[in-house]
Amino acid sequence: MTAPGKGILAADESVATMSSRLEQAGVTATADSRRTYREILTSTPGLAGGVSGIIFCEETLAQVFSDGRPFAQAVRDLGMLPGIKVDTGAKPCPGLPGETVTEGLDGLPARLARYAAMGAAFAKWRAVFTISDNTPSWGAIACNANALARYAAACQEAGIVPIVEPEVLMTGDHSIQRCAEVTASVHAAVRQQLGLLRVDLAGIVLKPNMVIEGEDHPVTATAQQVAEATVSVLRAWPGDLAGIAFLSGGQTPQRATANLTALQAHRTPWPLTFSFGRALVSPALKAWRGDELKVGAAQDALSSHVNANAAALRLRGELQPA
Repeated sequence: MTAPGKGILAADESVATMSSRLEQAGVTATADSRRTYREILTSTPGLAGGVSGIIFCEETLAQVFSDGRPFAQAVRDLGMLPGIKVDTGAKPCPGLPGETVTEGLDGLPARLARYAAMGAAFAKWRAVFTISDNTPSWGAIACNANALARYAAACQEAGIVPIVEPEVLMTGDHSIQRCAEVTASVHAAVRQQLGLLRVDLAGIVLKPNMVIEGEDHPVTATAQQVAEATVSVLRAWPGDLAGIAFLSGGQTPQRATANLTALQAHRTPWPLTFSFGRALVSPALKAWRGDELKVGAAQDALSSHVNANAAALRLRGELQPA
């Protein structure tokens, strides 16, 4: 999953989110149109050259390619690993107005066993944190960190690699320094909870946000500033962590790639790769828009952005000081 020069494609939007994006692109949202779109992404020629694995939602993992192969089998046949998002989304957190806790722990061990039988090699759980004058609270950080750790422990017991995703959102007008402070606090809580549940860090992939200013902040940080701030926070993680795969978090495809490139200039004990969603798939959806004649254009758009990020990873040794 953290193979040199490769990242992870996040095509795991919920049914509601994927349906909304299809409708916005002029495509009638049905189970089959969602399946078709994700088959277009998965079957992009040469995708395995820059992608080690693809994350799907449960609906997609249970579907089949147009040739009858289950998605998990098709992904493996194409040289990649199939994964699945197992959380059921962020819900209002009781006692903490305006904050959320990610749910999905009920029945998780049984679901993981079923996903493994369907061919899933890894899973993903996302916790989200919003920065404001008084959030995230310690309560929101603590309960989400515990849920992430319980999920990760359950995955390892089921023989599935967990992707642990604590995302500090870009929503707001906060500075890059404020993002660094919050991200560090969130990561500290997640590390503590992973340790308490004896999760093997060598068997997980961390999927964090890059440390970046809020989308409404008046000053845009440079790629070098984002990289420096991000690595400074991440250095608190032990060297035995399997790898770090950044989320794009609403950045434009171009900015996400530029920041990923700048990160490669920093020496770290773990690989720094990508697990982008919107930054990779949105251009493909925009090109396709449900037109059978535009499948090639959609795949070219995805391939172009995947290749740009994979190329950034290959610069790692060249960008680092001698």
